[in-house]
Amino acid sequence: MISQLKLGIPKGSLQKATFALFKRSGWTINVNDRSYFPEINDDTIQCAICRAQEMSRYVEDGTLDAGLTGKDWIAENSSDVHVVADLIYSKVSARPARWVLAVPYDSPIRTLEDLKGKKIATELLAFTERYFQDRGISVDVEFSWGATEAKVVSGLADAIVEVTETGSTIKAHGLRIIHELMQTNTQLIANRKAWEDPHRRDKIEQIALLLQGALLGEKMVGIKMNVPQDKLEQVVGRLPSLNAPTIASLYQSDWFSVETVVDTGVVRDLIPELLKEGAEGIIEYPLNKII
Repeated sequence: MISQLKLGIPKGSLQKATFALFKRSGWTINVNDRSYFPEINDDTIQCAICRAQEMSRYVEDGTLDAGLTGKDWIAENSSDVHVVADLIYSKVSARPARWVLAVPYDSPIRTLEDLKGKKIATELLAFTERYFQDRGISVDVEFSWGATEAKVVSGLADAIVEVTETGSTIKAHGLRIIHELMQTNTQLIANRKAWEDPHRRDKIEQIALLLQGALLGEKMVGIKMNVPQDKLEQVVGRLPSLNAPTIASLYQSDWFSVETVVDTGVVRDLIPELLKEGAEGIIEYPLNKII
């Protein structure tokens, strides 16, 4: 019997979004608030919940075969793991988050060099220290246990290095961003020995394939319409698609059924254009996965 794949699920802000992503991919994860080992509807997987900040260490030492964590925490821990897939999702938006350097709005600090001899508060301690060392700038980097924005507002630090997606929270605290240190997103990582095992590798690759398919499906929609023969060329010419659209003739008719997949960001403008070109009975439908 093949042993179960030990899979780490990030605890905290990403937990809910991760459960939702797995559900769209075909796996249902149920967790008791007092348990760190949620149930999953797959006998070949054993889930464990741990902080994203610690995930790469557990994967590296083999406590977990694979897990989901941020690119930032892999860099922070200098972990030797195999990165299987980039998975850009979050609790706010489907775009990479950024670790940025921020100072009070009225601070005279404008550049990295202006921070020489100053104190910086951050949870991303080791990475920030290396970042300034590589640039020959001597700073005092202090670990922040939370409420990092408040440290600089209250004068406990001259600047902060904090993660943001939109920058709105940083601005709301009266801070301004002066530099971006790195972009980060969720990654599926694997222990190197587990990756070399054919059975575990097959399972990890299956997870990666379906998670990526679910993320792509979230960004796309299917549209289907009826088009008269004399309008077919104009309508098809308006259609963006992954490949050529599917076209089928309607029974005993000079009309055609046209179906394709388009980005959710363009469909609201596309539908009125298709109507003007002669399409009728347009149906828009969500997609669970695109593989």
